[in-house]
Amino acid sequence: MSNQILVPDVGEADEVSVIEILVHVGDVVSVDDSLIVLESEKASMEIPSPFAGRVSSIIIKEGDEVEEGDLLLELEGSEQETTSDEAPEPEAPVRETDTIQVAEQSSTPASLTSEVPTEQVVLVPDVGEAKDVVVTEILVSVGDTLAIEDSILVLESEKASMEIPTPMAGEVQAVLVAEGAEVDEGDELIRLVVSGSSDQAVSNSTGAASTETAPATTSEVSELETAAESLSAPAPAPAPEKVRADASISDRDTDTALVYAGPAVRKQARELGVELDQVEGSGRQGRVVKEDIQAYVKQRLTSSSDVEGGSGIPAIPETDFTRWGEVEDVPMPRIRQFSARNLHRSWLNIPHVTQFDEADVTELEAFRKEPNSQLAAEGKKLTPLAFIVRACVSALKEYPRFNASIKADFSALTIKRYINIGIAVETDDGLMVPVIKDADQMGVVELAEACGELANAARDRKLTMDAMQGATFTISSLGGIGGTAFTPIVNAPEVAILGASRTSVSPQWNGESFVPRTMLPLSLSYDHRAIDGAEAARFTRYLSEVLTDIRRLIL
Repeated sequence: MSNQILVPDVGEADEVSVIEILVHVGDVVSVDDSLIVLESEKASMEIPSPFAGRVSSIIIKEGDEVEEGDLLLELEGSEQETTSDEAPEPEAPVRETDTIQVAEQSSTPASLTSEVPTEQVVLVPDVGEAKDVVVTEILVSVGDTLAIEDSILVLESEKASMEIPTPMAGEVQAVLVAEGAEVDEGDELIRLVVSGSSDQAVSNSTGAASTETAPATTSEVSELETAAESLSAPAPAPAPEKVRADASISDRDTDTALVYAGPAVRKQARELGVELDQVEGSGRQGRVVKEDIQAYVKQRLTSSSDVEGGSGIPAIPETDFTRWGEVEDVPMPRIRQFSARNLHRSWLNIPHVTQFDEADVTELEAFRKEPNSQLAAEGKKLTPLAFIVRACVSALKEYPRFNASIKADFSALTIKRYINIGIAVETDDGLMVPVIKDADQMGVVELAEACGELANAARDRKLTMDAMQGATFTISSLGGIGGTAFTPIVNAPEVAILGASRTSVSPQWNGESFVPRTMLPLSLSYDHRAIDGAEAARFTRYLSEVLTDIRRLIL
């Protein structure tokens, strides 16, 4: 018998959202077991099961908005199960693919070579230190058949967009997230029905059967006959195995810095610009509910009525530009929004100073172009940026204070013994800064390859979270566009960033006459709390000398 679970009377609530689904297809539930968590504007509530049975289908998904009477899920069970206090476990509906055939009149099981479907859940992989990771696009639908490494959805953080591949092949049974939902490492993304060998399925399912509803046997039945009966009888579906989208990444402690809140609350927090980890939850088990967001905003408004975020800086007032003519609001990509916030935060917190200099790269350019004809046959090319990165590595070794971060209480500098160079890349979605790890261990040709690969990955939205983290120094090159100088903003928690503008040929005095030389403008912005002006001048002078005479790179 099939029982339908409907949305109960929710009073006068206008919007009721499904913020958490507590069961999976195949789960056995008892009367009053919690099934789903609903949230309205005023409260969160867990929906209990009025029946005992096995979950046969889940109609809704997290993030859906529902009304009284909407169908939530269906349970398979008998009349007796719905009325008895101690109901026996319901039998799972028998499907052809769920049954392993056992040879009749045999004392041992037949060869178990058939394929048995199992359920596995793909989880959000390690996203590093990224915050506000949002599902921006879902690339699959229920019923789709996937191969290993097929992309299932697109996640976007404040620094990058990336497509998440499936680590296994199978058929999509359920999509467990919605576009616009915020997710964290370990959150469920999709559920797959995966075909595997039946002997493996038996080893996975027998343990579950022993603790759930193994078929009853008498003392006269032998162990082999018992095994045969348990294989041929309908067994409870095992809980789906959860697999990370990147199975090579080890588990982290997912209990740290996690906020217990539903999608509706997270959406409200984003719209109001509230950091959820600053809000104390008043709901069950510390869940943050909408009332907590409203109370937090009210408290901040009353404590700082005319400043932005309590920083003491007056906010720029909103202006109605339609008074002077027609306007159009063009949405900013999320990456550009986060870049704007990060740059704003760095500019407000770091006392910037920029040191300007020039490097004579006449010989460098001649040397760079000479081997390119040979490297072109291998699909390689030496770029000016590769030499700039290599020169910066040499300068950072000579002046390690530029390869550091300042403590929050200004008590010390954290000098990094590794050198990871970030390179700013322009994309359609905004500025991204992929990182060349261990740049000090690469030659110029390797650096040129790394720069090209990372730039292409950034423009194709193929960068991983790890590729965007760990930089100790950043380079922003505008040489391909133009300009004579600019003031790059330090990428905190780094203490310096180098800007490179377009080279130009200008007359330079050699002691006897003016001669044409190719000059490269350099702009070094630095955190004046960690670096003095004299140090910055020495750094750029050293950098200019290395670029002028590339033989210094081998010293």
